[in-house]
Amino acid sequence: MTRIAVIGGGRIGEALIAGLLEAGRPGKDLVVVEMVAARAQVLSERFGIRVTDSLAEAAAGVDVLVVAVKPHDVDAVVTELGKLELDNDRDQVLVSLAAGVTTARVESKLPAGFPVVRVMPNTPMLVGQGMSAIAAGRHAKADQLEMVSELLGAVGKVVTVTESRMDAVTAVSGSGPAYFFLVVEAMVEAGVGMGLTRDVAKELVVQTMLGSAALLEESGQDPSELRAAVTSPAGTTAAAVREMERAGLRSAFWEGLNAARQRSVEQGATGE
Repeated sequence: MTRIAVIGGGRIGEALIAGLLEAGRPGKDLVVVEMVAARAQVLSERFGIRVTDSLAEAAAGVDVLVVAVKPHDVDAVVTELGKLELDNDRDQVLVSLAAGVTTARVESKLPAGFPVVRVMPNTPMLVGQGMSAIAAGRHAKADQLEMVSELLGAVGKVVTVTESRMDAVTAVSGSGPAYFFLVVEAMVEAGVGMGLTRDVAKELVVQTMLGSAALLEESGQDPSELRAAVTSPAGTTAAAVREMERAGLRSAFWEGLNAARQRSVEQGATGE
């Protein structure tokens, strides 16, 4: 059985742990590194797994090292890992969940030839509906990439991309949940402005979004086809879509996603 160390017990780290346990992975095969004592206690009591503040202790004898810290903390964590006697006999692999951090940057701080896999997850993994993209570093093997994909499958869907596409992935799905939350906010506010209570407006919008996503996935149709099916000539939907297009909705999304992609590139270059 694959043994896993999750370095960082924040929301993403916790989501991964919860998903792995829910998928049937034994708690004895998991260890978490968490420096904040209060948070460590919460994770230990909630999941019944081993929690430590020692990277050396966690790294000993595990197969997968998952770095789930903030991007600006990755260099320090990986540098410390690089000073340890990592167990090459176990064919260990390091998995980085940090936005904008390249595999080359991680590899440079580890023993020569150490395999690294870069992952861009998103927050819906907190409810088992995440979207993760994975990319192999120079030394990661096909079976290691497959193993990482299987692990992340416990908290949602997984796609494999080349690393050159990861900044675009960050813009589309990594940051993507925020765009949908923003749309929900805007639609709820509009509903309230038209006389609905906030609770009713929120329920209408959230269920409409959930249902629309399910219809899009299950129908196999292109979103433009489904939009056209709802948009009767000279009807209410046509009037709304016309105004949104006039306001520059598509260009706003293009500019926003492109800004996110560029910021991801900058994070990869500067580490900030």
